[in-house]
Amino acid sequence: MTGSEFENALIDGIYEAAIVPESWPAVLRDTARIASCREALLGTVLHDEARLIGSTPEFTDGYEEVLRRIPFAVNERAQRLLAHGRLGFITDEDVFSRDEIAHEPVYQDILIPAGYGSGVATVITAPTGDTTIVHCERSFAEGTVDGQAIAALDRLRPHFARAGLLGRRLAMERARAASQALELMGLPAAVLGLRGHVLDANTLFQDLTPSVFLDRTARLALSYAPADDMLANVIAGFSRTDLPQPIHSVPIPAWRGANPMVVHVAPVRGRARDIFSFAGAIIVATPVTVGAGPDAGLIAGLFDLTPAEARLAAVIAAGHPPRDAALRLGVTEATARTTLKRILAKTGTRRQADLVGLLKSAAGPG
Repeated sequence: MTGSEFENALIDGIYEAAIVPESWPAVLRDTARIASCREALLGTVLHDEARLIGSTPEFTDGYEEVLRRIPFAVNERAQRLLAHGRLGFITDEDVFSRDEIAHEPVYQDILIPAGYGSGVATVITAPTGDTTIVHCERSFAEGTVDGQAIAALDRLRPHFARAGLLGRRLAMERARAASQALELMGLPAAVLGLRGHVLDANTLFQDLTPSVFLDRTARLALSYAPADDMLANVIAGFSRTDLPQPIHSVPIPAWRGANPMVVHVAPVRGRARDIFSFAGAIIVATPVTVGAGPDAGLIAGLFDLTPAEARLAAVIAAGHPPRDAALRLGVTEATARTTLKRILAKTGTRRQADLVGLLKSAAGPG
Protein backbone atom coordinates (compact mmCIF):
# COMPACT_ATOMS: atom_id res chain seq x y z
CA MET A 1 0.00 0.00 0.00
CA THR A 2 1.42 3.39 -1.01
CA GLY A 3 1.57 6.36 1.35
CA SER A 4 -1.46 8.01 -0.24
CA GLU A 5 -3.43 4.75 -0.18
CA PHE A 6 -2.60 4.27 3.49
CA GLU A 7 -3.68 7.84 4.26
CA ASN A 8 -6.96 7.43 2.35
CA ALA A 9 -7.69 4.19 4.20
CA LEU A 10 -6.98 5.95 7.49
CA ILE A 11 -9.42 8.74 6.61
CA ASP A 12 -12.09 6.13 5.95
CA GLY A 13 -11.24 4.56 9.31
CA ILE A 14 -11.65 7.89 11.12
CA TYR A 15 -15.25 8.24 9.89
CA GLU A 16 -15.98 4.59 10.64
CA ALA A 17 -14.76 5.06 14.22
CA ALA A 18 -17.16 7.97 14.69
CA ILE A 19 -20.00 5.48 14.12
CA VAL A 20 -18.34 2.38 15.62
CA PRO A 21 -16.27 3.73 18.56
CA GLU A 22 -14.48 0.45 19.26
CA SER A 23 -12.57 1.07 16.01
CA TRP A 24 -10.73 4.06 17.49
CA PRO A 25 -7.70 2.16 18.88
CA ALA A 26 -6.83 0.75 15.43
CA VAL A 27 -7.29 4.21 13.86
CA LEU A 28 -5.05 5.76 16.49
CA ARG A 29 -2.35 3.14 15.93
CA ASP A 30 -2.32 4.08 12.23
CA THR A 31 -2.27 7.78 13.16
CA ALA A 32 0.78 7.17 15.36
CA ARG A 33 2.43 5.33 12.46
CA ILE A 34 2.01 8.35 10.15
CA ALA A 35 3.68 10.53 12.80
CA SER A 36 6.48 7.97 13.40
CA CYS A 37 5.31 7.76 16.99
CA ARG A 38 4.80 4.82 19.33
CA GLU A 39 1.29 5.63 20.52
CA ALA A 40 -1.64 7.97 19.91
CA LEU A 41 -4.50 9.27 22.00
CA LEU A 42 -7.93 10.78 21.38
CA GLY A 43 -9.10 12.94 24.28
CA THR A 44 -12.44 14.66 24.76
CA VAL A 45 -12.32 17.47 27.32
CA LEU A 46 -15.32 19.16 28.92
CA HIS A 47 -15.05 21.47 31.95
CA ASP A 48 -11.42 20.43 32.55
CA GLU A 49 -12.34 16.73 32.64
CA ALA A 50 -10.95 14.42 29.98
CA ARG A 51 -12.19 11.14 28.54
CA LEU A 52 -9.38 9.23 26.79
CA ILE A 53 -9.15 6.55 24.11
CA GLY A 54 -5.65 5.27 23.38
CA SER A 55 -4.04 3.23 20.65
CA THR A 56 -3.43 0.54 23.27
CA PRO A 57 -5.05 -0.13 26.66
CA GLU A 58 -1.65 0.32 28.33
CA PHE A 59 -1.20 3.79 26.85
CA THR A 60 -4.75 4.78 27.85
CA ASP A 61 -4.16 3.58 31.41
CA GLY A 62 -0.79 5.34 31.53
CA TYR A 63 -2.24 8.69 30.48
CA GLU A 64 -5.16 8.36 32.86
CA GLU A 65 -2.57 7.89 35.59
CA VAL A 66 -0.81 11.07 34.43
CA LEU A 67 -4.07 13.00 34.77
CA ARG A 68 -4.70 11.52 38.21
CA ARG A 69 -1.27 12.73 39.35
CA ILE A 70 -1.44 16.07 37.52
CA PRO A 71 -5.11 16.93 36.74
CA PHE A 72 -5.93 18.46 33.37
CA ALA A 73 -6.67 21.90 34.82
CA VAL A 74 -3.13 22.20 36.25
CA ASN A 75 -1.26 20.12 33.67
CA GLU A 76 1.08 22.70 32.14
CA ARG A 77 1.65 20.69 28.98
CA ALA A 78 -2.08 20.36 28.30
CA GLN A 79 -2.83 23.98 29.14
CA ARG A 80 -0.13 25.33 26.83
CA LEU A 81 -1.46 23.14 24.03
CA LEU A 82 -4.94 24.60 24.54
CA ALA A 83 -3.61 28.16 24.66
CA HIS A 84 -1.37 27.94 21.60
CA GLY A 85 -4.10 28.67 19.07
CA ARG A 86 -2.66 27.07 15.93
CA LEU A 87 -5.31 25.29 13.85
CA GLY A 88 -3.01 22.36 13.26
CA PHE A 89 -0.61 20.02 15.01
CA ILE A 90 2.15 21.39 17.24
CA THR A 91 5.06 19.80 19.09
CA ASP A 92 6.41 20.21 22.60
CA GLU A 93 9.11 22.53 21.27
CA ASP A 94 6.41 24.90 20.02
CA VAL A 95 5.24 25.54 23.59
CA PHE A 96 8.26 24.73 25.81
CA SER A 97 11.90 25.70 25.72
CA ARG A 98 14.53 23.01 26.38
CA ASP A 99 15.25 24.61 29.74
CA GLU A 100 11.55 24.53 30.69
CA ILE A 101 11.31 20.85 29.77
CA ALA A 102 14.34 20.15 31.95
CA HIS A 103 12.48 21.58 34.97
CA GLU A 104 8.85 20.67 34.22
CA PRO A 105 7.57 17.85 36.52
CA VAL A 106 5.21 16.31 33.94
CA TYR A 107 8.27 15.57 31.76
CA GLN A 108 10.95 14.81 34.30
CA ASP A 109 8.84 12.86 36.81
CA ILE A 110 6.36 11.08 34.57
CA LEU A 111 6.73 11.14 30.77
CA ILE A 112 10.46 10.75 30.18
CA PRO A 113 10.93 7.98 32.79
CA ALA A 114 8.02 6.11 31.13
CA GLY A 115 9.72 6.27 27.72
CA TYR A 116 7.74 9.20 26.34
CA GLY A 117 8.11 12.99 26.39
CA SER A 118 8.10 13.98 22.70
CA GLY A 119 4.59 14.64 21.47
CA VAL A 120 2.66 16.19 18.60
CA ALA A 121 -0.96 17.23 19.14
CA THR A 122 -3.82 19.41 17.99
CA VAL A 123 -6.88 20.94 19.65
CA ILE A 124 -10.31 20.93 17.97
CA THR A 125 -13.00 23.02 19.67
CA ALA A 126 -16.64 22.11 19.03
CA PRO A 127 -19.67 24.45 19.10
CA THR A 128 -21.06 22.27 21.93
CA GLY A 129 -18.31 23.54 24.23
CA ASP A 130 -16.27 20.36 24.42
CA THR A 131 -12.77 20.01 23.03
CA THR A 132 -11.16 17.13 21.15
CA ILE A 133 -7.42 16.55 21.36
CA VAL A 134 -5.57 14.25 18.96
CA HIS A 135 -2.15 13.45 20.37
CA CYS A 136 0.77 11.24 19.26
CA GLU A 137 3.69 10.39 21.52
CA ARG A 138 7.19 8.92 21.26
CA SER A 139 10.25 8.89 23.46
CA PHE A 140 12.07 12.10 24.34
CA ALA A 141 15.30 10.56 23.02
CA GLU A 142 13.78 10.23 19.52
CA GLY A 143 13.52 14.00 19.25
CA THR A 144 10.84 16.27 17.81
CA VAL A 145 8.40 15.06 15.15
CA ASP A 146 9.49 16.49 11.79
CA GLY A 147 7.66 18.83 9.46
CA GLN A 148 6.72 16.14 6.92
CA ALA A 149 4.89 14.11 9.59
CA ILE A 150 3.16 17.26 10.89
CA ALA A 151 1.96 18.07 7.36
CA ALA A 152 0.47 14.57 7.06
CA LEU A 153 -1.27 14.95 10.40
CA ASP A 154 -2.59 18.38 9.40
CA ARG A 155 -4.24 16.76 6.37
CA LEU A 156 -6.05 14.41 8.76
CA ARG A 157 -7.15 17.15 11.16
CA PRO A 158 -10.38 18.25 9.36
CA HIS A 159 -11.46 14.59 9.18
CA PHE A 160 -10.93 14.20 12.94
CA ALA A 161 -12.95 17.40 13.44
CA ARG A 162 -15.89 16.18 11.34
CA ALA A 163 -15.76 12.70 12.87
CA GLY A 164 -15.75 14.23 16.34
CA LEU A 165 -18.86 16.27 15.56
CA LEU A 166 -20.58 13.23 14.08
CA GLY A 167 -19.62 11.11 17.08
CA ARG A 168 -21.01 13.67 19.53
CA ARG A 169 -24.32 13.87 17.68
CA LEU A 170 -24.62 10.10 17.56
CA ALA A 171 -23.80 9.89 21.26
CA MET A 172 -26.62 12.31 22.04
CA GLU A 173 -29.01 10.25 19.90
CA ARG A 174 -27.99 7.10 21.79
CA ALA A 175 -28.63 8.89 25.10
CA ARG A 176 -32.06 10.00 23.88
CA ALA A 177 -32.91 6.49 22.65
CA ALA A 178 -31.92 4.99 26.02
CA SER A 179 -34.10 7.36 28.05
CA GLN A 180 -37.06 6.87 25.70
CA ALA A 181 -36.73 3.07 25.84
CA LEU A 182 -36.91 3.21 29.63
CA GLU A 183 -39.98 5.45 29.37
CA LEU A 184 -41.73 2.73 27.37
CA MET A 185 -41.09 0.48 30.38
CA GLY A 186 -42.77 3.06 32.63
CA LEU A 187 -39.52 4.19 34.24
CA PRO A 188 -38.48 7.83 34.74
CA ALA A 189 -34.91 7.95 33.43
CA ALA A 190 -32.14 10.31 32.34
CA VAL A 191 -28.63 10.06 30.95
CA LEU A 192 -26.05 12.11 32.84
CA GLY A 193 -22.75 13.50 31.64
CA LEU A 194 -19.45 12.97 33.44
CA ARG A 195 -20.09 15.97 35.69
CA GLY A 196 -23.61 14.85 36.51
CA HIS A 197 -25.46 17.24 34.21
CA VAL A 198 -28.48 15.96 32.26
CA LEU A 199 -27.73 14.98 28.66
CA ASP A 200 -31.25 13.71 28.02
CA ALA A 201 -34.30 12.92 30.17
CA ASN A 202 -37.58 11.26 29.27
CA THR A 203 -40.97 12.80 29.95
CA LEU A 204 -41.60 10.73 33.08
CA PHE A 205 -38.33 11.99 34.55
CA GLN A 206 -39.12 15.60 33.62
CA ASP A 207 -42.47 15.27 35.39
CA LEU A 208 -40.53 14.70 38.65
CA THR A 209 -38.87 18.11 38.31
CA PRO A 210 -38.73 20.04 40.64
CA SER A 211 -40.59 17.87 43.17
CA VAL A 212 -37.85 15.19 43.20
CA PHE A 213 -35.10 16.35 40.83
CA LEU A 214 -33.49 19.75 40.34
CA ASP A 215 -31.86 20.19 36.92
CA ARG A 216 -29.09 22.58 37.88
CA THR A 217 -26.34 23.84 35.58
CA ALA A 218 -23.53 22.18 37.52
CA ARG A 219 -25.20 18.78 38.04
CA LEU A 220 -28.50 17.03 38.60
CA ALA A 221 -29.62 17.40 42.22
CA LEU A 222 -32.31 15.93 44.45
CA SER A 223 -34.78 18.07 46.37
CA TYR A 224 -34.37 15.93 49.50
CA ALA A 225 -31.06 17.15 50.92
CA PRO A 226 -29.78 13.94 52.64
CA ALA A 227 -30.37 11.96 49.43
CA ASP A 228 -28.72 14.71 47.38
CA ASP A 229 -25.56 14.37 49.48
CA MET A 230 -25.44 10.69 48.53
CA LEU A 231 -26.05 11.47 44.85
CA ALA A 232 -23.25 14.05 44.88
CA ASN A 233 -20.81 11.38 46.12
CA VAL A 234 -21.87 8.99 43.35
CA ILE A 235 -21.49 11.67 40.66
CA ALA A 236 -18.03 12.59 41.97
CA GLY A 237 -16.93 9.07 41.10
CA PHE A 238 -18.08 9.09 37.45
CA SER A 239 -14.70 10.19 36.14
CA ARG A 240 -12.72 8.13 38.69
CA THR A 241 -12.86 4.63 37.26
CA ASP A 242 -10.04 3.64 39.63
CA LEU A 243 -12.24 4.15 42.70
CA PRO A 244 -15.04 1.86 43.91
CA GLN A 245 -18.55 3.28 44.14
CA PRO A 246 -20.31 1.39 46.96
CA ILE A 247 -23.62 3.29 46.71
CA HIS A 248 -25.53 3.14 43.43
CA SER A 249 -29.06 3.36 44.86
CA VAL A 250 -30.23 6.50 46.61
CA PRO A 251 -33.42 6.14 48.72
CA ILE A 252 -35.82 9.04 49.21
CA PRO A 253 -38.32 8.54 52.04
CA ALA A 254 -41.88 9.81 51.87
CA TRP A 255 -41.87 13.59 52.35
CA ARG A 256 -43.89 16.61 51.21
CA GLY A 257 -46.80 14.22 50.65
CA ALA A 258 -44.98 12.23 47.96
CA ASN A 259 -44.51 8.47 47.90
CA PRO A 260 -41.05 7.10 48.74
CA MET A 261 -38.72 6.47 45.84
CA VAL A 262 -35.38 4.85 45.09
CA VAL A 263 -33.06 6.52 42.57
CA HIS A 264 -30.80 3.95 40.89
CA VAL A 265 -27.56 5.18 39.32
CA ALA A 266 -25.83 2.91 36.79
CA PRO A 267 -22.38 4.32 35.94
CA VAL A 268 -21.32 3.97 32.31
CA ARG A 269 -18.12 1.93 32.50
CA GLY A 270 -15.95 -0.33 30.35
CA ARG A 271 -17.30 -1.21 26.89
CA ALA A 272 -20.50 0.75 27.59
CA ARG A 273 -18.39 3.89 27.08
CA ASP A 274 -18.12 2.89 23.41
CA ILE A 275 -21.90 3.30 23.11
CA PHE A 276 -22.49 6.23 25.48
CA SER A 277 -19.28 8.12 24.71
CA PHE A 278 -19.91 11.22 26.80
CA ALA A 279 -22.12 9.75 29.52
CA GLY A 280 -21.28 9.27 33.16
CA ALA A 281 -24.36 7.27 34.16
CA ILE A 282 -27.94 6.30 33.42
CA ILE A 283 -30.25 7.24 36.30
CA VAL A 284 -33.64 5.61 36.89
CA ALA A 285 -36.25 6.54 39.52
CA THR A 286 -38.31 3.67 40.97
CA PRO A 287 -41.38 4.60 43.06
CA VAL A 288 -42.21 2.13 45.84
CA THR A 289 -45.56 1.40 47.46
CA VAL A 290 -46.53 0.87 51.05
CA GLY A 291 -46.56 -2.74 52.23
CA ALA A 292 -45.87 -4.94 55.23
CA GLY A 293 -42.19 -4.93 54.47
CA PRO A 294 -39.92 -6.37 51.77
CA ASP A 295 -37.82 -9.49 51.95
CA ALA A 296 -34.04 -9.39 52.26
CA GLY A 297 -33.49 -9.96 48.55
CA LEU A 298 -35.53 -6.92 47.55
CA ILE A 299 -33.86 -4.78 50.21
CA ALA A 300 -30.41 -5.81 48.97
CA GLY A 301 -31.29 -4.90 45.40
CA LEU A 302 -32.90 -1.57 46.23
CA PHE A 303 -30.27 -0.24 48.60
CA ASP A 304 -26.97 -1.92 47.60
CA LEU A 305 -26.74 -3.84 50.86
CA THR A 306 -24.64 -6.92 51.46
CA PRO A 307 -26.54 -10.16 52.24
CA ALA A 308 -25.80 -9.78 55.98
CA GLU A 309 -26.93 -6.14 55.95
CA ALA A 310 -30.09 -7.02 54.01
CA ARG A 311 -31.05 -9.81 56.42
CA LEU A 312 -30.67 -7.50 59.42
CA ALA A 313 -32.57 -4.72 57.66
CA ALA A 314 -35.48 -7.09 56.92
CA VAL A 315 -35.68 -8.10 60.60
CA ILE A 316 -35.47 -4.46 61.69
CA ALA A 317 -38.23 -3.57 59.22
CA ALA A 318 -40.42 -6.22 60.82
CA GLY A 319 -40.25 -4.23 64.06
CA HIS A 320 -37.51 -6.02 65.99
CA PRO A 321 -34.90 -3.94 67.87
CA PRO A 322 -31.18 -4.72 67.30
CA ARG A 323 -30.94 -7.00 70.36
CA ASP A 324 -33.84 -9.21 69.21
CA ALA A 325 -32.61 -9.08 65.62
CA ALA A 326 -29.19 -10.30 66.75
CA LEU A 327 -30.76 -13.29 68.50
CA ARG A 328 -32.86 -14.16 65.45
CA LEU A 329 -29.85 -13.99 63.15
CA GLY A 330 -27.40 -15.71 65.49
CA VAL A 331 -24.96 -12.80 65.78
CA THR A 332 -23.82 -10.68 68.70
CA GLU A 333 -25.64 -7.50 69.59
CA ALA A 334 -22.43 -5.55 68.94
CA THR A 335 -22.24 -7.01 65.43
CA ALA A 336 -25.90 -6.15 64.82
CA ARG A 337 -25.39 -2.54 65.92
CA THR A 338 -22.26 -2.15 63.79
CA THR A 339 -24.12 -3.57 60.79
CA LEU A 340 -27.05 -1.25 61.51
CA LYS A 341 -24.74 1.76 61.35
CA ARG A 342 -23.62 0.69 57.87
CA ILE A 343 -27.24 0.25 56.79
CA LEU A 344 -28.16 3.74 58.03
CA ALA A 345 -25.24 5.21 56.06
CA LYS A 346 -26.14 3.37 52.84
CA THR A 347 -29.82 4.25 53.01
CA GLY A 348 -29.24 7.87 53.93
CA THR A 349 -31.27 7.59 57.13
CA ARG A 350 -30.13 8.78 60.55
CA ARG A 351 -32.44 7.00 62.99
CA GLN A 352 -33.82 3.49 63.24
CA ALA A 353 -37.39 4.83 63.03
CA ASP A 354 -36.59 6.54 59.72
CA LEU A 355 -35.04 3.32 58.41
CA VAL A 356 -38.10 1.26 59.38
CA GLY A 357 -40.40 3.73 57.62
CA LEU A 358 -38.30 3.62 54.48
CA LEU A 359 -38.04 -0.17 54.41
CA LYS A 360 -41.75 -0.71 55.09
CA SER A 361 -42.50 1.41 52.03
CA ALA A 362 -40.43 -0.83 49.79
CA ALA A 363 -42.78 -3.76 49.38
CA GLY A 364 -42.43 -3.56 45.63
CA PRO A 365 -42.47 -1.24 42.62
CA GLY A 366 -45.57 0.84 42.08
